[in-house]
Amino acid sequence: MDLTTRRRALTTLGAALAGTVALPAGHALAGERRHGPRPLWRAHAHNDYEHPRPLLDALDHRFGSVEADIYLVGDQLLVAHDPEDLDPARTLESLYLDPLAARVRANRGRVYRGYRGSLQLLVDIKTEGSSTYLELDRHLRRYRHLFTTYAHGRVLPGPVTAVISGDRAARAPMEAQTVRRAFYDGRLADLGSQAPASFVPLISDNWTLNFTWRGVGTFPDAEREKLRGIVRAAHNRRQKVRFWATPDLAGPAREALWAELLAADVDYLNTDDLAGLEAFLDARRAA
Repeated sequence: MDLTTRRRALTTLGAALAGTVALPAGHALAGERRHGPRPLWRAHAHNDYEHPRPLLDALDHRFGSVEADIYLVGDQLLVAHDPEDLDPARTLESLYLDPLAARVRANRGRVYRGYRGSLQLLVDIKTEGSSTYLELDRHLRRYRHLFTTYAHGRVLPGPVTAVISGDRAARAPMEAQTVRRAFYDGRLADLGSQAPASFVPLISDNWTLNFTWRGVGTFPDAEREKLRGIVRAAHNRRQKVRFWATPDLAGPAREALWAELLAADVDYLNTDDLAGLEAFLDARRAA
């Protein structure tokens, strides 16, 4: 089976499995761990929707953050990495919103039963940002009890926190809202700006554009201090930090870089290797 055929088969299976999750609140859900280990809140599933079971695989590995790329097609929000992969059956509702709502109902208001943390749903907008966000906002309003909400200057925590990334044109309609069920993913240029954490709770950027070190050899002192300075500045403003484009090939270089990110107190570690990051974080916790 060639790669394209295999990928389509896996994503079709993932969509079908995701659709089986919407069960009544009293039933056990696929991937549910009623009394399992603590969630890995710092684990971020990059391009989560490319796994065989979008969302569910990440939850089975106890991840605290998942990422979904969306395209606005008509009034539908379709999940895919590239336009050629768009499938009308793979909507944001079917892969993420409906399964999360069912899980939260089953878990008495939590994504992970017995744990208060909020799962981050990072939504990466691939089409024009303003129109796509406005449609996304209409979708999120249908799940009003699911999402952390900003309302008239106050942040009301929910079991899931939507953070909007991707096309920057989403910012203007978001800033104009007095009530919204999503927050904005800033860049390093936003660090220290006037935008409060109630609007920009997350600072994300490309590792390779800001650091030369890829985990091989010694982390340069100047780059280590730069990293820690970024984190200090963000945390002083109650913002979290994430880098994408970090090395993700299993081996010593990836582990060395992940270790430096943890030591600097970076909030999210980015990966496509769910089992690999789970094992790394569990080992560090046990050490």
